[in-house]
Amino acid sequence: MAGFGLPNFGQLTEAFRKAQQIQQDAQKLQEELDAMEIEGSSEDGRASIWLSGNQQPLRVKLDPSLLSDGQEAAEAATLAALQSAYERSTGTMKERMQELTGGLDLNLPGMGG
Repeated sequence: MAGFGLPNFGQLTEAFRKAQQIQQDAQKLQEELDAMEIEGSSEDGRASIWLSGNQQPLRVKLDPSLLSDGQEAAEAATLAALQSAYERSTGTMKERMQELTGGLDLNLPGMGG
């Protein structure tokens, strides 16, 4: 009475091994993303914001000339730099996750999927 629709032991062992490897690779990826510094800038380059690969804010740099243009200009440039950094950071994260999962579309929350 062999069978019962269950995978053989070798297949099960291989599946667990692959799952463990993905978990280890995911941990390494998390550490790599945390260590990244991804810059986003306003169109004119006078505002820059750096985020990690996990979208954690790291630094902000504003050109002094931007500050002399007034509050609205400084706010708009800062927002543009933040949007640029966020798009680059989430794009990097999604790309690296796809590499890790072999291109599977996991449609994870917060990944723009």
